[in-house]
Amino acid sequence: MTIDILTLFPEIALSPLSDSIIQRARDAGLVEIRGHNLRDWSEDKHRRVDDSPCGGGPGMVLQPGPLHAAITSLKKEDTRVILMTPQGAPLKQKRVLELSAEAHLLIVCGHYEGVDHRIIETLIDEEISIGDYVLTNGAIAAAVLCDAVVRLLPGALGDSQSAIDESFSDPDLLEAPCYTRPVDFMGNKVPEILLSGNHAKIAAWRHGEALRRTAENRPDLGR
Repeated sequence: MTIDILTLFPEIALSPLSDSIIQRARDAGLVEIRGHNLRDWSEDKHRRVDDSPCGGGPGMVLQPGPLHAAITSLKKEDTRVILMTPQGAPLKQKRVLELSAEAHLLIVCGHYEGVDHRIIETLIDEEISIGDYVLTNGAIAAAVLCDAVVRLLPGALGDSQSAIDESFSDPDLLEAPCYTRPVDFMGNKVPEILLSGNHAKIAAWRHGEALRRTAENRPDLGR
C-alpha cells in the first residue's frame, strides 16, 4: 500500500507515523507513507494557497488551483482520494478495514475554513471525519486515519488475532476488560474466571463484560 498525505504541515502528519507499529510496517515494506506540502503547487510568489471566502465570512479557504494541481499530479488509476473534514462521514472500523484493502490512498487535509467546494465535487472520492469536533488542521486527522488503516495490513501486528479481538471488530460491541500479572495488585485481584483455564467460560465471561461495558460507555451502539 502507498499513502500520500497532502497538507500544509507534512511534519505534523508524519510525526505520529514514525515510531512503533506503524514505523515497523514501513520498515518492512508493508506501506509507503509520503507527506507533501500543498504550497509546492502554488504559483504565488509567496507560496500562498488560500483566500477569503466568497460571500464574506471569517477565515480563509484553500484555493482550487493548488489543490487541483497537487491532486492530479499525485493521483493514479487506482487511487482513492479522501478529504479529512469535520463535515465528512464518521470514521468507523468497518470503513477502515475496507480502506486497508486499497492500493493507494491520497489523503487531502482540510485547513482553515475548508477547501473550495469545486474540488470536493470534481476530485474527492469521499469525505471522512474522525469526530464531531474541530481540529486546528487536518494533518492530525490524517495521521489518525493512517494509523487505523496501517495496523490492519497483513503482517503489521505481531499477532493477527489482535485486530480481530478488539473494540469495534463487532461494530456494536466494545472490548471486554483485560488484565495481566500480578494477580493481586494492592488488594485488587484478577477475576478468578480468567485464571480457571476454562476457555468456554472465559469466552462467555468476556462476552458478558463486553456487553456491560458497551451499555455503560457507549449506549448509542447497536441502536
